[in-house]
Amino acid sequence: MSELFDAVDALIASRAPLPLPEERKRLRKAHGLTVDEVAAALKVRRATVSGWESGKTEPRPPERNAYARLLAQLAELYPAPVESATPARETTTPETFTAAPTPAPETPAEPPGTEAVTTAENAQPHTAGGAPPPAPVAGPRPARTTRTSSPPRRTAARKLTPAGTSTGGGDARFENGPLAVVDVEGGQVLAYCVGGLVLDVPAKSLPALVDWTLKEARLGAPKLSGPGKDSDPLLVLTEAACKRYGLPVTLTDEERLAGRIPEGHKVIKQLARAEWKLTKRGFGPWARIYRPARGSERACVQLCIPSWHALDSRHWGEAAQLPPPELARVLGTYASRVMTPRGSTAVTGLELMTALHPPTRASAPDATGKRHSEHNPGSLGTHPMDCAPCEAPDGHPLLADLPRFHVRGPEEKLFEEAYDWARPLTDAECLRRHLVGIDVNMAFAAGANGLVVGLGKPTHLKQPAFDAKLPGAWLVDLSHVDLSKVKVGKEWTELDGALLPSPFTPKGERPQGPAWYATPTVAYAAELGYEVHPTEAWVRYDNGRYMDGWYNRLRDAYIATMADLGVTADLPPEEFLAAMDGYRQRDPELAIVVSAIKATVKGGIGKLRERPRGEGWKPGQPWRALSRPTWRPDIRAAVISRTRTNMHRKIVKHAAFTGQYPVAILSDCAVYAADGTSPLDFLPYRASKPLPGGFKLGVNPGLVKWEGTQSVLWGEGLHEQYGQDLNLARYIKDGQVTGQDNGE
Repeated sequence: MSELFDAVDALIASRAPLPLPEERKRLRKAHGLTVDEVAAALKVRRATVSGWESGKTEPRPPERNAYARLLAQLAELYPAPVESATPARETTTPETFTAAPTPAPETPAEPPGTEAVTTAENAQPHTAGGAPPPAPVAGPRPARTTRTSSPPRRTAARKLTPAGTSTGGGDARFENGPLAVVDVEGGQVLAYCVGGLVLDVPAKSLPALVDWTLKEARLGAPKLSGPGKDSDPLLVLTEAACKRYGLPVTLTDEERLAGRIPEGHKVIKQLARAEWKLTKRGFGPWARIYRPARGSERACVQLCIPSWHALDSRHWGEAAQLPPPELARVLGTYASRVMTPRGSTAVTGLELMTALHPPTRASAPDATGKRHSEHNPGSLGTHPMDCAPCEAPDGHPLLADLPRFHVRGPEEKLFEEAYDWARPLTDAECLRRHLVGIDVNMAFAAGANGLVVGLGKPTHLKQPAFDAKLPGAWLVDLSHVDLSKVKVGKEWTELDGALLPSPFTPKGERPQGPAWYATPTVAYAAELGYEVHPTEAWVRYDNGRYMDGWYNRLRDAYIATMADLGVTADLPPEEFLAAMDGYRQRDPELAIVVSAIKATVKGGIGKLRERPRGEGWKPGQPWRALSRPTWRPDIRAAVISRTRTNMHRKIVKHAAFTGQYPVAILSDCAVYAADGTSPLDFLPYRASKPLPGGFKLGVNPGLVKWEGTQSVLWGEGLHEQYGQDLNLARYIKDGQVTGQDNGE
């Protein structure tokens, strides 16, 4: 009989009911599980779980029964949300509209022919949470309409929003979108929301405005990760709104330097009387007004005041001068595709990392049925992590015992920075007519893709064997690496090493002895065919691909917005260059979003090693940023190391195939001498297919676009005027010599 029972059990297991593929993915992400974790628990490959979640394959016994059990338990913890079926109120389209805007194209697929390219930027990465949903379609430009005395209403711009666009991400709690621009017209306070929605605001004071926002406005955004928190609503106050609510239109020089208005300001006193609090940074351009949380109840509102320089013109262009509906569109598109801004683009880039990997999650029920907060695997946790001595920047408390004027050399300090390298032109290059610059799209985001970084504390090792899979810092001598003979793929290749920068130093000079390097740099030395023998290391055994979700979110935001501007991922080289020509003028507002996304990438990476800024700081003392779990100079070093070696790998591949060498490299921009003005005049394309592993034109992160073209005479003239060390890549875009970095 036992055999019969076993047969019955096997038959039941083979038909164990499973939810739909989309629900499988939702349940896994809701609990903060990665595909790798599920695969390890079920003893199957990662690709197998991905197939189950995409619906391409179905699990078979014995894994099917275990998988069904896992999903059933998760379904009890995270029931499927019930979406509101209440229709939105809309008004008739006024006659002021002359034409409906063209719906923006959807996020494009990867370009054809990517199977021939071996570089990582062309492969769709496997994310910790599966493939993200398509980025929201950008709404059309809103139009000004005559306000009526009706209750909260949707204007014509909302009426014409393309199908599939959602202001609140399908969550009824946030049906009016993540933010609103508050303005005053004809004595009435109005809130311009995403999609053209305009709300009448009854609040007469700032505390009342905060109350209205939390109780009636239905603003905010759902969390980006299962264990995370919803985004607080953002109110953007125009100059008229500042006047209405008793705030200064602009800050005095003293207030601007302090980053806040005085504690004794009447509006701050109003908030205090209403039992609202401000964060330690006070009431500045990006203020957060809150009350202590009561259970899961949200009690926080963010303020953004553009006239106080909240929107840095280097990253947000002329956004601060836009009318309220247009400003709502710009910030709303950014919020829906990246996240609701939490401050500068750098701050938002850092907050995005935490939002995708929250530090804690709810535990399984204990014996009494209660849940507790516990560490979320794959996150950076809730407590700051001490860095290794070599990773510490100058002035760090770990270095307090060093002599006052001691200057640390490469054998004491990890110095991983982006390229700033240039060389004189050769005689042959001087005979060419042009200098052409190419720029790597979102190079630092591409460098973070698939990168294994440390999550836990560093461990000190003596005489370690190098392990390319172990993130950390390594003290090793790489001066023996000869660039005149390196491995390209599996074959040794002879190059003109004098025309190449070293991949190990930002200035491109050859190392002179032992120095500290991040894991990607040392791994690249081994890839070039040379043995590496570290004498010391600080490594992190607790590690993971922490940056993958961050990369995917920003990649999708960038590609979707560029597609809205007419630059899609499936364009052949010639059409791509034509599409990039003047793309910003097609929709200047979306062009602002593109700039902000790129600034979020660079700023977020830089914020991982934030330095002290004023605050009465003295060397050897801690500064505010050190108290953050996201102060991680080791992660910043690893991303920059990977980005720099990615660039070097491409120029080596290009040199081996064409015999052409760059004359200058600045971060993510490389300049080559060519006979024509286009990148196609020196990039080795054949039948629209690029050199595998080399530079490829395209919109995806890691691919390149045209940066600018100047004449060789221009370059030689600058060298004669400013010296041979002048980096031409810095000025290749517009030819103007300034102190500002023109490379994107």
